[in-house]
Amino acid sequence: MTSPITLSREGRIGLILIDNPPVNAISGTFIAGMADALDQFDAASDLDALVLFCEGRTWVAGADISSFEDPAGFSAEPFNTVLARLEGQSRPVVASLHGTVLGGGLELAMACHHRVAHPTTRCGLPEVKIGIIPGSLGTQRLPRLVGGELALDMVTSGRMIGAAKAREAGLLDALAEGEPRANGLAAAQALLVAGEPVRRTSELSVTPASAEVLAKAEAAAARKPGWPQLAAAVRCVRAAQELSFAEGETVEAAEFEALLPSESSRSLRHLFFAEREAAKIPGISRGTVLRPIRKVGIVGAGTMGGGIAMNFANAGIPTVMVEVSDEALQRGLSLVRKNYEASAAKGRLTQEQLTQRMGLLQGALDYAALADCDLVIEAVFENMALKKEVCAKLGAAAKPGAIIATNTSTLDVDVLARATGRPADVVGMHFFSPANVMRLLEVVRGTATVSDVLATVMKLATAIGKVPVVSGVCYGFIGNRMAEVYMREAELLIMEGAEPAQVDAAVESLGMAMGPCRMLDMAGVDVGAKTVIEYGKAGGLPPDPSYRVLVQKLFAMGRHGQKTGAGYYRYEGRTPVSDPELATIAAELATQHGIARRSNIGKDEIVERLLYPLINEGLKILEEGISYRPGDIDVVWVSGYGFPDFRGGPMWWADTVGLPVIAERLAHFAVVRDDHYDYWKPARLLTELVDGGKSLATWKR
Repeated sequence: MTSPITLSREGRIGLILIDNPPVNAISGTFIAGMADALDQFDAASDLDALVLFCEGRTWVAGADISSFEDPAGFSAEPFNTVLARLEGQSRPVVASLHGTVLGGGLELAMACHHRVAHPTTRCGLPEVKIGIIPGSLGTQRLPRLVGGELALDMVTSGRMIGAAKAREAGLLDALAEGEPRANGLAAAQALLVAGEPVRRTSELSVTPASAEVLAKAEAAAARKPGWPQLAAAVRCVRAAQELSFAEGETVEAAEFEALLPSESSRSLRHLFFAEREAAKIPGISRGTVLRPIRKVGIVGAGTMGGGIAMNFANAGIPTVMVEVSDEALQRGLSLVRKNYEASAAKGRLTQEQLTQRMGLLQGALDYAALADCDLVIEAVFENMALKKEVCAKLGAAAKPGAIIATNTSTLDVDVLARATGRPADVVGMHFFSPANVMRLLEVVRGTATVSDVLATVMKLATAIGKVPVVSGVCYGFIGNRMAEVYMREAELLIMEGAEPAQVDAAVESLGMAMGPCRMLDMAGVDVGAKTVIEYGKAGGLPPDPSYRVLVQKLFAMGRHGQKTGAGYYRYEGRTPVSDPELATIAAELATQHGIARRSNIGKDEIVERLLYPLINEGLKILEEGISYRPGDIDVVWVSGYGFPDFRGGPMWWADTVGLPVIAERLAHFAVVRDDHYDYWKPARLLTELVDGGKSLATWKR
């Protein structure tokens, strides 16, 4: 195998070229190649300096994360030995950086004596995002270069900083506009002319973070017990400030080794790979020619339509919003401006950027304004009749080859596609609210959707900063279909006697960002109720007279959640407060529907009744082919519904709980709940996996 590392020379300067596409990731072969190149450099006594630079679009962007899954055990020691050899050189060693300098790539750069970078370079240590900390002295070298406070922020947040900030902080020694090879040679020659001794990062002193800053970081870590890597990162930076480099190295190594096999790290690594797998669509080749998207049209300038428009404006794509009245249009444009102004006030946007993005947005009152759009999206109310009417108009107004998308969250995409008269061009694009903030985009593949339409929308989703997941057509697609059974059990528990706060607290104790009652109050009880009502019109509800009666009752009473001051809770500003009236409503509904009330509803029962049917529904989604992979479902629920990332998503967590356990508890509740409507009937796939002694982690279609 050809080594990704080669040593050459330019006069009396050695040049190590790293060429390991696509992102020059660190691997066993990479490390062996570096060690061999250093052997050659050590033997070349006529060379006065060494330059490291990379081929391709980036410097080393981190380690090959798949190597962490090595059943024989991953060790950072071989790479750390290479770094020690680099830093220990008596001749100057220059790192010439460009692109993204991340994780082990930044640790490699910090082991060099001098760092020069292209002005567009970005640097970071993102390891916390996969449940670990830097394992190659990043927590020890970074504080010595930028000080304890910035190092603490970078290591605990995983955020990147730009080249200018890195230069100002001391992480970089110089910026240069040229090519990496030329920049590195120029820097090495300048160091040789200066004749100064080499500057080893490990020998520098640390400008410490204050006790107050460290205490705040420790407190923040304590609030996220599911992310033990945060507390470990703080301990390592503290060690860099208080101990010798060698002692700090020991601390970091112990913390890294403890985190790597942890359940939270395994879960976060699973999600890392699952997001990337979700972008791969079976049956569609990588060479599929995409349709150009130069302009986008959106029908509906409400909260959802405006949020969707912001995604495209943020990406520099001209967008036109169509409304039925000038009043509604101006209200929508004003809301978009208000959102941008709020971001500008927080320093997230410059005034110039605000003006530029608003300049990309147009308003119109006629579908004729959509005639030159490459993609048109309907974002009107979740009502089948209305959406069919809009889709018919879009089919007539959009130019040949334009993609027509529906933002429906539950309705039948195939019905809407047929309404356009050109179903091959139609796809679902289910944005999550608020659309300009939430990362998830469910891309719904209709029966007639052609491959280039699906591939184009998936690529476009990443361009506008979304995490796309493909779903087939069914009620609610992946996320809302599973949420339906979750909400069903939440309502039944409340009618049986549980308090909304009790229900929410049970799942929030697992790490859910928000329990079902708070979630629906925030999204809008009216929105949830209308979804159920529309599903009933389509004939999808079970013949259960008690099904979701609580949400429909609250809707009829005008208790629409946070926006009306009452829903499952009463609200004091944005603060939810338990409301005795809700208990009265629930008790009355229980009496009407013959539901026995009780006071012995415990946390474990709540968790099992909310999450095990949800997992079971996910298994049905897999067996029906609605979702390609279990990991796709996990990405949907973590990115769109607040499922704790450190548990890996509901399907990954199901393996942690144990599929036999879930099957047994479903059978238990089928008896206890007198299961007339098959709510607790196990998915065929669940039975097959349990009988075969298999897990979801190893299941493939």
